[in-house]
Amino acid sequence: MIKELFASWAGEPCLQQQQLTANGSNRMYFRLKGASQQCVAAVNADVRENEAFFYFASQLRQAGVRVPEVFAVSSDRTVYLQEDLGNTTLLQYLATKRSSGDDVTDEETSLYQQALTDLVTMQCRGRHFDFSHAYPRADFDRQSLQWDFNYFKYCFLKPMNIRFDEQALETDFGRFIDYLLEGECDSFVYRDFQTRNIMISAKQLAYIDFQGARRGAPQYDAASLLFSSKCRLTPEQRASMLDFYTEQYWLQRHAQLPTPADSRQFKQRYYAYVVARIMQALGAYGFRGLVEKKPLFAKSIPPAITNLRRVLAQSPLEVSLPELGRVWQQLVCNEELEFGDERLSVKVFSFSYRREIPADQSGNGGGFVFDCRALPNPGRFDQYRELTGLDAPVIEFLETKPEVQDFLTHVFALVSRSIEDYIQRGFQSLMINFGCTGGQHRSVYCAEQTARYIKENYDCRVVLRHIEQRAKKRREAIGDA
Repeated sequence: MIKELFASWAGEPCLQQQQLTANGSNRMYFRLKGASQQCVAAVNADVRENEAFFYFASQLRQAGVRVPEVFAVSSDRTVYLQEDLGNTTLLQYLATKRSSGDDVTDEETSLYQQALTDLVTMQCRGRHFDFSHAYPRADFDRQSLQWDFNYFKYCFLKPMNIRFDEQALETDFGRFIDYLLEGECDSFVYRDFQTRNIMISAKQLAYIDFQGARRGAPQYDAASLLFSSKCRLTPEQRASMLDFYTEQYWLQRHAQLPTPADSRQFKQRYYAYVVARIMQALGAYGFRGLVEKKPLFAKSIPPAITNLRRVLAQSPLEVSLPELGRVWQQLVCNEELEFGDERLSVKVFSFSYRREIPADQSGNGGGFVFDCRALPNPGRFDQYRELTGLDAPVIEFLETKPEVQDFLTHVFALVSRSIEDYIQRGFQSLMINFGCTGGQHRSVYCAEQTARYIKENYDCRVVLRHIEQRAKKRREAIGDA
């Protein structure tokens, strides 16, 4: 059907068809070329989503925003041809212009300002669009926010084993949504306004992937751009960009500059939407990275957590959210999430075979699982039964057993080979698990010794965790309460 649609539109046969990467989308894209014509074909069985794209593309073009023109649509509305805006996203372009150690350039600043200016045009002109065409909802309202927060809860918090009181968390979700919806909520919301969805050609920007647009608060899209996991602006530069955006929005929306009170209120709501957007992004990263095991998305989790930590520290929210605050605190203090540390992170866990082997949350897979059950078991003796591999009597017992030391010698040799190779190749994550029957004596001791060996011999970030002992402490705390 694709080639037939191309021939009908172009008046010439399709000579070349190349499938394009769609990242997290279920849509399929193809670049089509004939002798003189070229376009991008999209294939998507969700007709309502396609209709939303057709409508908003037409309206945004009329508003003077550069978005792809739709050239032709199949009779069943599942395939369409659109303008080819090239191969380079703003994300890719900025990455080629500097290394990680370079300062943000004037060109980069100018491109962000251009994107924010175009965003304001979309938001203010888009207020008059017919949002009955929006998909899946006309408004970015309570239901939309609840979906995002549930996405965060079920696809990120639960796979990451973050503790929370479900009823208290739902109550806080409701309070947070009430606060978010108190401000202006009649702007065009792009929904996923980030550098990955902005194309650049001849230093001119164009915008794609807006089929999820709806009516809502303007701050959400600015938060999406300035606090995306790939945005490397400093806190000071983000603040400067926010000032620029606030003024541009107020001038177009209200035909005047904001008063200090207006500006403060607008920015307070903006930072609340920053947090809401980070929660939605973590839900997406959790689903794509932790559930579907796609490394690209898993690697976006640490910078998103870093952004959450910064915004909560610098701009406390003006709404009481005790349970959600406890959840955020667990995230920003979680030592297993590497906050911008580029060194190899080695996670050393002990666990009980009565439960499941710990999963690698980095998305890399692999690593080691060592079975300690063939080693002498201190737990068979009354004097050690209530102790763990952290206690001196158990340590002394295991250190006197030649088979234990022989076991660790082999472990050290194996993990050293991987660590040295991973460091040389620039890898960022390695997982080492030690299991025994109860996760109390042998596995704990071996994990401790291995973590110490790695710290003493390699420049790595070592995360040590005794899963069964943590679970036991939580059970005891609940019992005491």
